[in-house]
Amino acid sequence: MDPAHDKNKDNTSTTETKIHDLYNLIHSQRCCMMTTRCAESGRLVSRAMAPCPPDPETPADLWFFANNQTQKFQELDHDPNVNLAFNNPATAEWASISGKAKVINDRNKIKQLYTPDLKAWFGDLHDGVHDGSADDPRISLIYVEGETVHQTLKGASMPVQIWRITKAMWSGEPPKISVCQELDNEELQHARNVHNLESAIVD
Repeated sequence: MDPAHDKNKDNTSTTETKIHDLYNLIHSQRCCMMTTRCAESGRLVSRAMAPCPPDPETPADLWFFANNQTQKFQELDHDPNVNLAFNNPATAEWASISGKAKVINDRNKIKQLYTPDLKAWFGDLHDGVHDGSADDPRISLIYVEGETVHQTLKGASMPVQIWRITKAMWSGEPPKISVCQELDNEELQHARNVHNLESAIVD
């Protein structure tokens, strides 16, 4: 039993509303924590990653640029299951997306999503090949297709939250201070189908 979660769970919002809420939360953040599983030890490993701008219709499906010479590619090859965690400390809102990752090396897709500022993160090795451009062979895309989403949104102003928490301390009744939403795989797939998006965008 989790009375605090039950008190704040959103049982009325439509799938479209929850997807819109997820888009707004992700769109306002510049990075998230991507968690993978280490192939050797089995331990969970997280690192900050900056996603490409999300699609408003399918914000749980995200693209990331990454250096394919790094350890996370071995981890994804061993186990494609990942978690993406977004957090807004100013509002205490957060979202957790669990899904599967796929490494994409399609150069046309890379060029489509590439932006010049990415060069700063890859650097130019001055060998005529590894120059941080869209043609740099070190650059790959990681595509994460969301399977489930858990998110908590701001449900009241800070003064109201404090008052409700204080009241809960002596009433024994969990406070209503947030909006807890969930999206399951069926809802996420329905959103893709409605907008004619393939579950695997690039093979």
